[in-house]
Amino acid sequence: MAWLASQDELLGVFMGSTGVSVDELRANAENPEFLGSVLEFLLMDDAWVVAFCDAHALAYDVPMRARQSLPGGNEVHWT
Repeated sequence: MAWLASQDELLGVFMGSTGVSVDELRANAENPEFLGSVLEFLLMDDAWVVAFCDAHALAYDVPMRARQSLPGGNEVHWT
């Protein structure tokens, strides 16, 4: 979530698409379900995944594996 918060334009897209406020972001910073939704958002676009992983020197499959470890991560959404 810290990386997303540092990406002004992308943070605006996330907040606009989810309707979450800045206060809600802060309040849910450690909520596993909320963090899962942040990862689902990130995983919507390969360019976002690449940018995140490159910024943190991570393999490109790490966000998906992290998502699978959080609540609801074992459910596959095809929409």
